[in-house]
Amino acid sequence: MQMDYTADMVLRVAQRHRNEKRGYLLVNPLQGKHMPVPPHAALDMMAALGRRVAAQHPEARLVIGFAETATAIGGIVAEEISPSCTYIQTTREKPADVSRWIEFMEEHSHAPEQRLAADALEEALARTDTVVFVDDELSTGRTLCNIIVQMRAALPALCGKKLVAASLLNRLTEADTARLRAHGAESIALLHLPEGDYEARAAGIAAHAPEVCAPERAIPCRRLVLPSCRTPRTGVMIGDYMAHWREEGHRLAASLPWGAGERVLVLGTEECMLPGLLIGRAVEERGADHVCFHATTRSPIGIATAEGYPIRAGWQLQSFYEAGRTTYIYNLEPYDHVLIVTDAAQAVEDGVQSLLAALGRSGSTDIVCLTAGGCGKDE
Repeated sequence: MQMDYTADMVLRVAQRHRNEKRGYLLVNPLQGKHMPVPPHAALDMMAALGRRVAAQHPEARLVIGFAETATAIGGIVAEEISPSCTYIQTTREKPADVSRWIEFMEEHSHAPEQRLAADALEEALARTDTVVFVDDELSTGRTLCNIIVQMRAALPALCGKKLVAASLLNRLTEADTARLRAHGAESIALLHLPEGDYEARAAGIAAHAPEVCAPERAIPCRRLVLPSCRTPRTGVMIGDYMAHWREEGHRLAASLPWGAGERVLVLGTEECMLPGLLIGRAVEERGADHVCFHATTRSPIGIATAEGYPIRAGWQLQSFYEAGRTTYIYNLEPYDHVLIVTDAAQAVEDGVQSLLAALGRSGSTDIVCLTAGGCGKDE
């Protein structure tokens, strides 16, 4: 049965910490990024958007998801359209096996530089007349319009293709929608939001910075390497990709000797969300009573305990992917078991240790780090 999603279900307003470009962040409690959520609830919501896109554009065979927050959404939308869809995500990483990039800026973001693998896009464009861009939120559409201009300049094959902007939340004004159409794109959303002054709402919140988590000693944890497959950063056939991680999830879940009633967290790292969501769903299907998923992020968000505020606790960490990069984890709770799922092929040990320390200080025990592969070495 199709669920009707409302703003009360999928919208919370948080304060971006020290971001002069945009003072607020719309937090979706079902998305599995900043707040823990049962994996099935996140996947169901993403699939609902995918079904809406598939009903209107079943012919699409190329889906592009935007990092960080829409990497999982894009994959689920692609699968709902067709297992034969090519799925490519934008990235802030630099896999070594990409020879040509299309680079662009997401100006309001804390980490604005993004890129797309041009060779993979060129191959995929030859097999579709429709391209679907997927994000968690469309606010003004300006970033997407800029990307379309840059992509057409780099890839003339994009000219003449039907373009679709799909998002969980859409708050485009009539002028924004007209500008998007002038660039050749239409929009589809799970929920259209009324206009609102989110900047003012965020400004009125008394929030503070996440606490820096610096481990005092090396913390041991079990480390496992899962079989890797191609990464969406360089393009995947979505049916093969989803089958791979579902199979790995069920194999892993069958090997876990966890008892009924235990609390389990599956935790993704930055852009690596979809493998963790699928593994978390397999753990749910195995019969675990309380499974949650969310992920680390590069977005600094203010912490507050005001009633209704979504981000009530947080830690500032080191990244798994790059020495010196700051990342964050929010709303950690105590869990009996934690599975960290990362595609950092050579995880920065300071990043691993800072996340282990944050989990320990939040009351979690029995932590396993699963390396899924897929990012590749930096250039």
